[in-house]
Amino acid sequence: MSPQEFFLLLMSVLASVAGQFFLKAGALKLGRVNVANAVSHIFSIIATPELLLGLTCYGLGAVAYILLLTRVNLSIAGPSISLVYVFSVLLGYFIFREVIPVVRLAGLSFIIIGVILVVWQK
Repeated sequence: MSPQEFFLLLMSVLASVAGQFFLKAGALKLGRVNVANAVSHIFSIIATPELLLGLTCYGLGAVAYILLLTRVNLSIAGPSISLVYVFSVLLGYFIFREVIPVVRLAGLSFIIIGVILVVWQK
């Protein structure tokens, strides 16, 4: 993977993780959804800045991913983008104080090892 390709991958991953952060922050502002408030919550999405910013970040991540796909095989780009899962769990832990069980850490380790094996070039 060339430096330009790595940069596109990194931009896609970081934008997607930022999107998840802002979507979670906005969702916390909305509160729990249930049958009684579902419709009002849907309309509240367009009035919640964090949610709009999260969707924008996702859009930018998608653009970076599309640009990456013009340069890299899907068999490399697809698995590599799974690093979003790793960073999302870390974001949940450090920012939202979510617990990371040992089994989840093992799963994240498999993702990291898998990405390394997929992008490895001889």
